[in-house]
Amino acid sequence: MKPAVIVFPASNCDRDVAVALEHVTGACPTMVWHQETSLPDTDFIVLPGGFSYGDYLRSGAMAARSPIMTAVIEKAKAGTPVIGICNGFQILTETGLLPGALLRNAGLNFVCRSVTLRVENDQSLFTRAYKKGDYATFPVANHDGNYFADEETLNQIEGEGRVAFRYVDNPNGSARDIAGLLNEAGNVLGLMPHPERVTSPLLGGSDGTVFFKGVAEALG
Repeated sequence: MKPAVIVFPASNCDRDVAVALEHVTGACPTMVWHQETSLPDTDFIVLPGGFSYGDYLRSGAMAARSPIMTAVIEKAKAGTPVIGICNGFQILTETGLLPGALLRNAGLNFVCRSVTLRVENDQSLFTRAYKKGDYATFPVANHDGNYFADEETLNQIEGEGRVAFRYVDNPNGSARDIAGLLNEAGNVLGLMPHPERVTSPLLGGSDGTVFFKGVAEALG
């Protein structure tokens, strides 16, 4: 496994996910600054959580236009697995790699707590460690985590089985309780909760370990 983590100005979870990946998989990620125009040899790209560019304009809008994103988009379209966590999910929608948008939470409050997710698709490389109907508990920490898409898009997503994870107790008003969404090819995942924050009992839980181990095994 050769992971790469993209580092944007004001992101605050890039180191978290790098530490989690190395702890769980033994692979030390390459940290790639947003102004780079090419990626190293990599088989897994992470767009981390945080508040890139201070969430000015729309969350993820400025990061989506960083120079490195041209290379990320090319890799994603060529089949390289990409995960966007929290702000990374927002960036994926801003680039068009995933449909829809992340809006202000329904309660207009920042939500920071653990949430229970139900696995809806166990056929992707991101969810291979689970069976459909399994549960996982990851923390959320967002103000703009309310997933939105029009009814036609939502119906298409559902019909194609692209909902990877669904909230059991929706914390932000996301349409159809969507917490994790796959692209058509299944190699891009937007995930609003943070698996990297629960990779050790010392962090309050280990459910993220299962997630990252499954990805590592899928990549060989």
